[in-house]
Amino acid sequence: MEAHQSETESSSKSKDLVVFEILRDSKCTGCGKVLCMGEFLFLDGEQALCLSCADFDHLEYLPRGDAALTRRAKKYSGLSPVVVRFSRSRGRYERQGILVEVSALERAAEECQADAQTRAARSRRDDVRRREQDRDLVARMTQAILELFPSCPPEEAQAIAAHTAARGSGRVGRTSAGRAFELEALTAVVAAIRHNHTRYDQLLMRGWSRIDARDAVRDVIERIIESWRSPPGRL
Repeated sequence: MEAHQSETESSSKSKDLVVFEILRDSKCTGCGKVLCMGEFLFLDGEQALCLSCADFDHLEYLPRGDAALTRRAKKYSGLSPVVVRFSRSRGRYERQGILVEVSALERAAEECQADAQTRAARSRRDDVRRREQDRDLVARMTQAILELFPSCPPEEAQAIAAHTAARGSGRVGRTSAGRAFELEALTAVVAAIRHNHTRYDQLLMRGWSRIDARDAVRDVIERIIESWRSPPGRL
């Protein structure tokens, strides 16, 4: 019982097998085959193996891009190594696709073709729902900004809200409420003033450090915040 449990836990924690799409010519330490840039290589301990020596030569490469096809092919394939390639610009390995059994890929393709219309309709409904959520979030954020800064130009408040609430930006919590939402609105306004109403960006481009540049524009930001906080017509 304990041995079975240990084996199950070990399996659940196992990582994906990783195959590398190489950026320069290499050589298989198993058979001596020369591997050209763009070919695949598997690291097995100290050995750099071609797909044949790694026992992966029966697998088909499925590039990323079709989430449904990838998900189903991986589900049906007994073996599914992940293919990665190093990005020099980002300094990290990035997923390019997976290797799967031919029969699994064929089965996945048939299923995807069979329910393509259903998935397209669901995708359209999801897009409509997301757009409605986005509009609601922008409206809530705009209202929060104008409540905190009643003299902020309405068009600018809406622009700040739209930028802050952009889906996937990570700039705003979509379930935030109350004080947390107000703090996000305040942070967004300060950032917008810094970039749009001061010379902060120009200072950065001149080589100033972020801290020094922020110190240099702090007084301008505080004056604008104070003016926006006052009721319209007060100043």
